[in-house]
Amino acid sequence: MSVTQLARKKIQALVPYQSARRIGGSGEVWLNANESPDVSDFSYEGDELNRYPEFQPEALINGYAAYAGVEPSQVLASRGADEAIEVLIRAFCEPNEDSIVICAPTYGMYAVSAETIGVEIKTVALDANFDPDYAALAKVDSKIIFLCAPNNPTGNMLDEAKLCELLSAQKDKALVVVDEAYIEFCEELSVVKLLGDYDNLVITRTLSKAFALAGLRCGFTVAGTEVIEVMSKVIAPYPIARPVAEIAAKALTTEGLGIMRERVARLNAIRGQAVEDLRQLNIVKEIFPATGNYILVRFDDSARIFKTLGEQGIVLRDFANKPRLENCIRISIGNQQEVAATVSAIQGLERT
Repeated sequence: MSVTQLARKKIQALVPYQSARRIGGSGEVWLNANESPDVSDFSYEGDELNRYPEFQPEALINGYAAYAGVEPSQVLASRGADEAIEVLIRAFCEPNEDSIVICAPTYGMYAVSAETIGVEIKTVALDANFDPDYAALAKVDSKIIFLCAPNNPTGNMLDEAKLCELLSAQKDKALVVVDEAYIEFCEELSVVKLLGDYDNLVITRTLSKAFALAGLRCGFTVAGTEVIEVMSKVIAPYPIARPVAEIAAKALTTEGLGIMRERVARLNAIRGQAVEDLRQLNIVKEIFPATGNYILVRFDDSARIFKTLGEQGIVLRDFANKPRLENCIRISIGNQQEVAATVSAIQGLERT
């Protein structure tokens, strides 16, 4: 018997989430991971690495609470939003008994996290327009419903009135988790204002995208105090390293938020120009809602686009093998030169 066979049967059969780094690739223009093209303006200056950090560093929690417009007791910091997803499932779902609901196509880690814990995954597919099927979701019998807004990769947002109806229908039955990893790129559409009315609403967020801190691995759960207290029982004892806490707290100061918002405005403008340019091409068959720092594009022949741009050193994210996303490629919004080079390369294929 090999050591691998000692692993749980579910883990032996598990297909891990294929992150951009796991997929790999080679090139000079990396537009496959929805990362910011900017280098962070902040660094670690502390000298207490011999001491464990606070469980939930006060400056970090207070800073994010002020930014999100909630009380500090409504915030939990974690190692990226990915850890928040896993902690929610571990805290609220009984293995081999409860289930979660995902709305495919969407971010893959909801399903991977549930499967590793032994929690059933139910799928309520997005409708014909790639919006959630709210009526179907209101009827499901599961502990957690995951909604991504902007949805990765399609970019769709939530209908606030229908979300409120869903929250009411699932009151005392299920948590509705809204993943707002990209919300800074359409800040006015956040549902954080609904937290006071619905104690089963949970929001996950991250500093990886608009804050240009993907390498820091710092995320947040914003929810009612009761949810945060339950999650605090389950999360690791020291989830936030001292350097992470210090750098993240700086990013949440008035100066840091100003830098973030300037970045968002710049990237949104680059995205808008790219969408306008791509719409002129016959080889582009569909451009999905552009609400995050990425664009999902359906081409007439995505394999040709992906291969040719790869040969030119432009690395994109291929979604063509995903159900309902045939011939789709996701393009992250890099700096102006990177995006212009990508659009130019695609335009070149229009003429061949």
